[in-house]
Formats: sequence, C-alpha cells, structure tokens
Amino acid sequence: MSLTPPRRYWLTGASSGIGAALAVELLNSGAHVALSSRTKGPLEALAQRFPGQVLVVAGDLTNSQTVREIGEHIGVVWGSLDTVILNAGTCEYVDARQFDSSIIEHVVRTNLLASSYCIEAALPLLRAGQTPHLVGVASAVTYLPMPRAEAYGASKAGLRYLFESLRISLSPENIDVTVISPGFVDTPLTERNDFPMPLSWSADKAARHIFAKLEKRPLEIAFPALFIATLWPLSKLPNRAQLIIGKRMLRSPPPKKDDL
Repeated sequence: MSLTPPRRYWLTGASSGIGAALAVELLNSGAHVALSSRTKGPLEALAQRFPGQVLVVAGDLTNSQTVREIGEHIGVVWGSLDTVILNAGTCEYVDARQFDSSIIEHVVRTNLLASSYCIEAALPLLRAGQTPHLVGVASAVTYLPMPRAEAYGASKAGLRYLFESLRISLSPENIDVTVISPGFVDTPLTERNDFPMPLSWSADKAARHIFAKLEKRPLEIAFPALFIATLWPLSKLPNRAQLIIGKRMLRSPPPKKDDL
C-alpha cells in the first residue's frame, strides 16, 4: 500500500503573529512547509524544531525578483506546491490632516503587490500539485469603512477582489481559492493600536481556527463569529448611515505611524 505524501505548503509572513502560529499547526500535522518572511531567525528555529519538514525561503516579498527566485527555489527542491497561504502584510494609519501618500504606497506594495508577485510565482507550482488551494488573508475591515484605515483597508479590499476574481478564473483548473477575513487578533502588529479591540483572539486561537477550516476549502473564513455577526449587517447599511458610524469612531490625535 502506497503512503500519501505529505502536503506541501508555502506560507508567507511566517515569523510572527498568525503566520508563526499557523506554521506550527501545519507542521504538527506532518505537512512540509516553505516558510517566508523578511526575518530569517524564527524560520530557522522552526526548521530545527521540525527537521525535514521546513524549507526556509526568507526574503523581501515586495521585491518581484526575490519572489521569482523563491518560486524557482521551491520548484527545484520540491517541484510543486499543494497549498499557498499568503499571510504577509503590514498596517499603517493615515492622518487625513497631514495626508501622506507614501503610507498608501508602502501598505499597498506590502499587502497587495507582494501578494500578486507570490501568486505569479506560485500558480505554476500549484498546477503541478495535488488538489491545489490558494489562500489569501484579507481583513474584516473591508466590510465597513473605518477612519485612519484608508491604506490598510484599501490594500485588503484590493486583495479580496483579486482573490475573488481569481476564484472564478481558476475554477476551470480546479484550483480552489479561499479568503480569510480576521477580526481583531493579538499580534505584534496590533499591539500598537491605541484603541479597544473588541472580541480579539490570540494568534494561537486564530491559527487553530484557520487550520480546522482549511480542510473543507470554504470560500471565506471569517472570525470571530460574534464580531463578524455585528459587522456584516453594518456593511449593508446605506452609505450615509456608514458615514455616521465612522464619525463616531474618530479619535484625536491619531496613532503614530507604524514603521514596520
């Protein structure tokens, strides 16, 4: 009887937060995981903890050439991928009183353009894989416009549209596409927030939830349920009502720029 080979993943943003916790969930399941982040140390630590299961492919994913080289390296070592989870991202807040377009540029490059580079590198590998699955981490913030989230929200809304369009375009090739929409999660990125984060989850809890849901390949994984249940109806309100809600969220002064 032939044994089923371990599933091969490429996970980005794997050095901290949800990505690091999800890497452990995948590796504990016996999967082989190519791990990407700008910071190499945590990836190498996982490689030592899970010998033979980890392929370290660190690098700056906002550099298209770097991403091409990562894809080529995975292709040489493994030949294919079964699941790609694009989790890498950043958040910076916008002060409309001193609007800085460079913040938009940086966040969109990190959250949206880098993901498109990864998709370009990953699709040939997924086409050679077993029951391929493409997964992208968007955000529940895309359901409702929020003050100061202009850069982050725009990048994640673009990412959502990209993945939902690809879901249709890739369906003839039987490549499934899932969008993950977290609410507030306690990570190094969100610990700098200067506002309450209702119903927030730990990164470990979020990772366990994502891992449990991925097997069924849903169109979307949104959590926590109570937060989404509150936010989703608000997203269906008329624009005027959304504006009133948004104004109530305004705080002064805005938080400092996130320089991740």
